[in-house]
Amino acid sequence: MNFDLTDEQRMWQKAVHNFVAAEVQSRAREVDETSTFNWQAVHKMGPLGLLGLSIPEEYEGAGMDALSAAIAIEELGWGCGSTALALAAHNGLGTAPLAAFGSEALKQRWLPLVASGRGKLGALALTEPGAGSDLQGGVRTKAEIDGDEWVINGSKMWCTNASIAEYIITLARTEPTSGSHSLSMILVPTDTPGLTIHPAEKKMGLKGSPTHAVTYENVRVPLENLIGKQGRGLQQTLSTLDGGRISIGALSVGLAQAAYEAAIDYAKQRQTFGKPIAEHQAIQFMLADAATEIDSARLMVYRAAWLKQEGRPYTREAAMAKLFATETGERVARNAIQIHGGMGYSSQYPVERIYRDARLMTIGEGTSEINRMVIARQILGGR
Repeated sequence: MNFDLTDEQRMWQKAVHNFVAAEVQSRAREVDETSTFNWQAVHKMGPLGLLGLSIPEEYEGAGMDALSAAIAIEELGWGCGSTALALAAHNGLGTAPLAAFGSEALKQRWLPLVASGRGKLGALALTEPGAGSDLQGGVRTKAEIDGDEWVINGSKMWCTNASIAEYIITLARTEPTSGSHSLSMILVPTDTPGLTIHPAEKKMGLKGSPTHAVTYENVRVPLENLIGKQGRGLQQTLSTLDGGRISIGALSVGLAQAAYEAAIDYAKQRQTFGKPIAEHQAIQFMLADAATEIDSARLMVYRAAWLKQEGRPYTREAAMAKLFATETGERVARNAIQIHGGMGYSSQYPVERIYRDARLMTIGEGTSEINRMVIARQILGGR
């Protein structure tokens, strides 16, 4: 078994790291404190390939393999949780279904715009106020055919990127039943009449990644905006979420790495009882645990990404990687605050922001509990 990255992947990792250090990490505190999206950095990401990680080159994407895409999201997470989440949602949720299932006409119309940086980002609307994780039975947003158009009515919540997106891929019920073939994905441009994007949610963390409630009141889009086949929305969503879990796992590894590095730096500088606190066993144990868990999480994320790019089943491995990496990210950030002591609770140091950002990762893209269900069904052979 070879655990080394290729020369090309190492060069990519270095290039992204240097870009993130200069353009993303340097503004992370400002983004958090002002709740503003870092367009300044994002506008520069198109030529680098960060806006089209998995989009084929013929649509002006980077056409990256899944492992290289995970490396990029990890580096973004290291720099700024808010910016990383917006880019993870754009690449993994907002463009992946279109690239994988969309018609040639839809791909030609939208992917070059969002991959190049000439336009805004992509978004995916799944969650509804009364549904949560229950997609099959809980989605009430309806799309009905009227002539040559879809007419959409309903509401969504927790839609990442809605206000900074060119379009929102919307999961809607296209059949009155609640069966597995009753849902479809439909692309809705954000300037469509009847679509209302409500003010950004006020959140504990990730304040520079806008999240919105969205309502649809007689929203009309062409029938051609259907992504894939009618009635395949649930299957497309589950496939999309498998890949998205790799992204959130990678993002969490990046957050954990940033907290770990900050804790090491502080432990070497801060002195108590006449010596740096890094020489105290209690601190050493926390750092040793962090190093071990980060390494383990990274290997799990990379394995899931490798399976994906090899075209092999990876649902279980993606859920495992997401579960372990997100819980590792929260735990490492928590202990980094502990190592900082009282100063860790101050916004003067980045660890309190990293902890607030890491907290969402065990909820979004399938909660830890949902991921444990996915894993259990995979290993027990259930549905």
